[in-house]
Amino acid sequence: MIDRQQHVLLANAIRVLAMDAVEQAKSGHPGLPMGAADLATVLFSQALKFDAADPAWPDRDRFVLSAGHGSMLVYALLYLTGTPGLTLDEIKRFRQLHSKTPGHPEVGHTPGVETTTGPLGQGIATAVGMAMAERMLAAEFGKAAVNHHTYVLASDGDLMEGISQEAIALAGHQKLNKLIVLFDDNGISIDGPLSMADSVDQVKRFQSAGWRAERVDGHDPDAILAAINRAKASSKPSLIACKTVIGYGAPKKAGTSKAHGEPLGADELAAAKAGFGVSATPFEIPAEALKAWRAIGARGASAHKAWAAAFAALSPKKQAEFNRRLTHQLPPKLGKAFSAYKASLVKTPPVVATRKASEMALEAITPVMPELVLGSADLTPSNNTKMKTAIAFTPKTPKGRYVHYGIREHGMAAAMNGILLHGGFRAAGATFMVFTDYCRPAIRLAALMNQPAIYVMTHDSIGLGEDGPTHQPVEHLAALRAIPNLRTLRPADAMETAECWQMALERTDGPTVLALTRQNLPAVRLEASRANLCAQGAYELVPAEGGKADATIFASGSEIEIAIAARKALADSGVRARVVSVPSLELFLDQPAEVRRRVIGNARIKVAVEAGIRMGWDAVIGADGDFVGMRSFGASAPYKELYKHFGITPEAVVKAVLAKHQQ
Repeated sequence: MIDRQQHVLLANAIRVLAMDAVEQAKSGHPGLPMGAADLATVLFSQALKFDAADPAWPDRDRFVLSAGHGSMLVYALLYLTGTPGLTLDEIKRFRQLHSKTPGHPEVGHTPGVETTTGPLGQGIATAVGMAMAERMLAAEFGKAAVNHHTYVLASDGDLMEGISQEAIALAGHQKLNKLIVLFDDNGISIDGPLSMADSVDQVKRFQSAGWRAERVDGHDPDAILAAINRAKASSKPSLIACKTVIGYGAPKKAGTSKAHGEPLGADELAAAKAGFGVSATPFEIPAEALKAWRAIGARGASAHKAWAAAFAALSPKKQAEFNRRLTHQLPPKLGKAFSAYKASLVKTPPVVATRKASEMALEAITPVMPELVLGSADLTPSNNTKMKTAIAFTPKTPKGRYVHYGIREHGMAAAMNGILLHGGFRAAGATFMVFTDYCRPAIRLAALMNQPAIYVMTHDSIGLGEDGPTHQPVEHLAALRAIPNLRTLRPADAMETAECWQMALERTDGPTVLALTRQNLPAVRLEASRANLCAQGAYELVPAEGGKADATIFASGSEIEIAIAARKALADSGVRARVVSVPSLELFLDQPAEVRRRVIGNARIKVAVEAGIRMGWDAVIGADGDFVGMRSFGASAPYKELYKHFGITPEAVVKAVLAKHQQ
């Protein structure tokens, strides 16, 4: 136990570093670290299982600062506890270029940070995925290897964001009792008192979603610790609403929006330090406080050592599998499984929608990839993501590897990030492609965090037909291609779909979107190449007949069959055309110039055809190239009528080529 005097010493060390760092940077949010310092001190000193010397220890408790604007709270804690690489000099360089203390926490950039936060609501939703992964991994490898909690510090803003409702509803339904949220209930937002915009009783809200929830004084360490212990004993996820004062200790700004997102100012900072009874010298922490914090950081070494001994008692096979999973190494049999499946497609080329082709590929490879966690946002029969032998993940079946996320696309995408960040699993989630708009903030974070999430997005164009323009993606391919480090793959048939799945699973440095059709497509790849032809983003699918090409037709996905039909019609008119399949436009544009020149070719006439907007295609066809695609929203009708109505037809491609050929 830590007595009250020592607690104050420890908490004030956090406040000093936060105040000074924000003041020196002339930018930042001092209010939350000052107000939540008591919560953080209790959590790190008396509840959290961690070893500062090894912030990646697999069985550590996870701490997610969902209120990422208060980043100096976690940076102060990491420095004080002795996390390698987080020095006082880094604290002094808060919010500066190339420092380890950026404006908002970034996983992979700062040691000890579990996830990138800042966009409010993302942290708590990501933590739900972490808690899910902990339960799944414990069920498979046993509590000797996996037995930890996930803690979240959330702000009013986190709980006002819509994604928080999706997250807490999912967590409550799944009874994720090792998820504990500390709510920094300070009642202040940037605009002023929270009462200006919100009057939700968060305790009742969480209780209605199946959580255990209570209120405590956020500046009473004994009350906070008792609440955490009650939460750890609960059979439900827990919310602890901690009533705090934002900017605690600042004489004039405490409890006001002035403490939220700006430096205190020299006079207010000096007065706050005087009130705390600490040195006025910037970044000066009492030696006694630093020594005590370092002892807290080292305390977890014994638990770490005990875990290592328990892990060593597992069978060598189980240890090897656990380590493979945690390092994202592919199963040794995955490559052979894909090769065998591709060979089967040659024997019997299927005429199927690529969403069905995706299901077929998954049936072939999931038996050798037990770590693949699939799921859907209540569109399982349409997305084709549940295998025949799949078991749903539920409180009673924690070994299940299929998640019914409900109609919570955003929450699904964020939970997938948490599953991946926790380690031990690969995550793939599905919905209609138009609803990538609902997922986009979490997809963007996956790309920023280099997490290999896989998004199975079906019904990828006007080809979905009668559901009409509300459900027909038009601008979505271009919008997804615009996200740095996100790879968008749009396969044309079952063979390309298999190759795209292989690319997605082999990728470990970023997320992938699989854009799949509702409508059936013919097989266009009739040979099983040893190489993955989709891997460079584009390749010549059908060469020109009888000599040098007069035209090149570029297409992706369902429009490949249109390109092939146009090529045949052009040949009948004496025009030689080649067809280039472009399953990933952005991946192709990242290839070396020599590769791009070879694939694009020297044909004078270049036409692209895709049931989306033109944006992005000029990099391939040039500003003078022709584009056959969408220029408006879609409409409600059978899909074949829609393709004719919007002029996405072989005839339109032929007309565009002949017009240029006659010039």
